[in-house]
Amino acid sequence: MKLTVVGGGSTYTPELIDGFARLRDTLPITELVLVDPAAERLELVGGLARRIFAKQGHAGKIVTTTGLDAGVEGADAVLLQLRIGGQAARLQDETWPLECGCVGQETTGAGGLAKALRTVPVVLDIAERVRRTNPDAWIIDFTNPVGIVTRALLQAGHKAVGLCNVAIGFQRKFAKLLDVTPSEIHLDHVGLNHLTWERAVRIGGPEGENVLPRLLAEHGDAVADDLRLPRPVLDRLGVVPSYYLRYFYAHDEVVRELGTKPSRAAEVAAMEKELLEMYGDPALDEKPALLAKRGGAFYSEAAVDLAASLLGGGGSPYQVVNTYNDGTLPFLPDDAVIETQAAVGGHGATPLPVAPVDPLYAGLIANVTAYEDLALEAALRGGRDRVFKALLAHPLVGQYAYADGLTDRLIAHNREHLAWA
Repeated sequence: MKLTVVGGGSTYTPELIDGFARLRDTLPITELVLVDPAAERLELVGGLARRIFAKQGHAGKIVTTTGLDAGVEGADAVLLQLRIGGQAARLQDETWPLECGCVGQETTGAGGLAKALRTVPVVLDIAERVRRTNPDAWIIDFTNPVGIVTRALLQAGHKAVGLCNVAIGFQRKFAKLLDVTPSEIHLDHVGLNHLTWERAVRIGGPEGENVLPRLLAEHGDAVADDLRLPRPVLDRLGVVPSYYLRYFYAHDEVVRELGTKPSRAAEVAAMEKELLEMYGDPALDEKPALLAKRGGAFYSEAAVDLAASLLGGGGSPYQVVNTYNDGTLPFLPDDAVIETQAAVGGHGATPLPVAPVDPLYAGLIANVTAYEDLALEAALRGGRDRVFKALLAHPLVGQYAYADGLTDRLIAHNREHLAWA
């Protein structure tokens, strides 16, 4: 089995490698190719990856290359983990929206739109080259904003499934709080990427007992602290929102916070410099503890599970993924991309039936889906007016004066990445 990681020079790749090594019985990779245009960085990451495989007794071969076409040729699955513009672009995404009094964040709001505009054309070009070289390969998208990028891939006819680590993070945390194994936890996870709610936590599968009321009663303080939301909010909702919902539920508070502390991008950039120095140490043969602070917890386990199921291996029968709605949420178009529990196999991902969604959540889901429609249109066709309309539609922007100012800033800070600008 050959698997290719595009963006393999990421400092987070050793987390992925560690998962591939530990879970080799679930996903028996014989060849792993790391593709990245940054040759020096790629070699540092590739060297550590080989040492991790060797230490854990994995017999698979690890290849590094700056050539995309050669890297994806013959691959059974291609995993995309890209950051167009690097941490410098992320720093801008987190900074200039604050000038207009809006949340500065890399996956939602104005910063998320900027990332989508930079990313979608590049991902579609990569996917076309994968299709020409190997039309049977699955594309697993971990590149943010996952919902918009996955929708672009699916609408272009690619064999693609989107993946995020939010659900598996909740699964692992809830399992620890409830003193059960993660495989026993089944989440009623519904919404869009980075806009989801856990409406039930079931033990033993989709039909198991819902223990969410007990979880909130016994561990509500811990869950609330983790989400940085007041405990009474969780009690009133009776659900567990994704931590990204804090940008919506406490927008002004978050904006004030972001204006008084270093950006996450600056923290990650400093961390990446330190990590790359560590990776260059030939004695290092395991992922360093510092990597846990980088983000993306349990990403490797989710990626292994999904790839194994798509390729006919031993992955879990039900997984939270990003895929076409296809009537699952009746208030959304069929071609909207939702994030929900799905039956995953060689055919792809088929969403499981979903109980009716409370208007409190359905309204926000529909609003953000409309924004994503406009965002994808702007990413595919360009133009200032399309960018403005997408920003005006976003519930974290919503006012024409803000949308105008943010449009100008977005274009000014991303001109080198926008072919039409």
